[in-house]
Amino acid sequence: MNDGRTRLAVLGKPIAHSKSPGLHRAAYRRLGLEWEYDRIEIDGAEVGEFVTSRDDAWRGLSLTMPLKYDVIPVLDEVDEIARITGAANTVLFDGRRRLGFNTDVGGIVRSLGEAGVDHARTAIVIGGGATAASALVALAELGVAHVRLLLRRPEAGAALLELGRSVGVRVTSEHLVELADADPVDVVVSTLPGGTDAGVAASGALIGGALLLDVAYAPWPTPLASQWIDADGRVIDGSGMLLHQALLQVRVFVGGDPTVPLPDEHDVLAVMRESL
Repeated sequence: MNDGRTRLAVLGKPIAHSKSPGLHRAAYRRLGLEWEYDRIEIDGAEVGEFVTSRDDAWRGLSLTMPLKYDVIPVLDEVDEIARITGAANTVLFDGRRRLGFNTDVGGIVRSLGEAGVDHARTAIVIGGGATAASALVALAELGVAHVRLLLRRPEAGAALLELGRSVGVRVTSEHLVELADADPVDVVVSTLPGGTDAGVAASGALIGGALLLDVAYAPWPTPLASQWIDADGRVIDGSGMLLHQALLQVRVFVGGDPTVPLPDEHDVLAVMRESL
């Protein structure tokens, strides 16, 4: 039974580390909304039943891996970015409809923009999951023409090669060891889970010439980020991406559209940033 509360949550497994509750609660306080936002541990096998069984108290859900793919079959409609990437990190309950959105792409674009990168031509993406797909689409929005996709198993990159073709980016799938001899590019995006060691040292030319966005933020620095830091290279962690994708989620939950700014959005973003 709905007791009048408006409910939201972030889902994933593991989920105890998530900073999403702090970000969202700060935003809703600033907007004067007495909404509840919790964290709930759920795996991919459970997410479909969870989503389809929500009552009308529920406004929306944020999704972490591995749920971004698993939720797609139970959604009634997805936005264009979720359709292209095949991954939704946001679910909006709109009456009887379950709508899916991908705000990770916008989060990456905005995070890179804050670091001074609003255009690029070449990039390297490390990793091959849902965040790598979002990174590829984000890099396409920035004008990147060629992405080197570095994987432990290059044969696993077929879906991302096809995604690249769909957004006008030439993607070459290569082994992760190629990082050691890589020529400079404009941007490197690492989507490896926090604490994962790539097991290879990046070339000095790459570290000296490329901004590294490592989407991890805890523990920090990651082994890869440490290589950039030790060489005085340019590196940013994933907290900016987390912040901006959450802001776009708040837009969805409040107004139903990630492209429409919030009232007093500058102040909302500021209190969200302070919560990190």
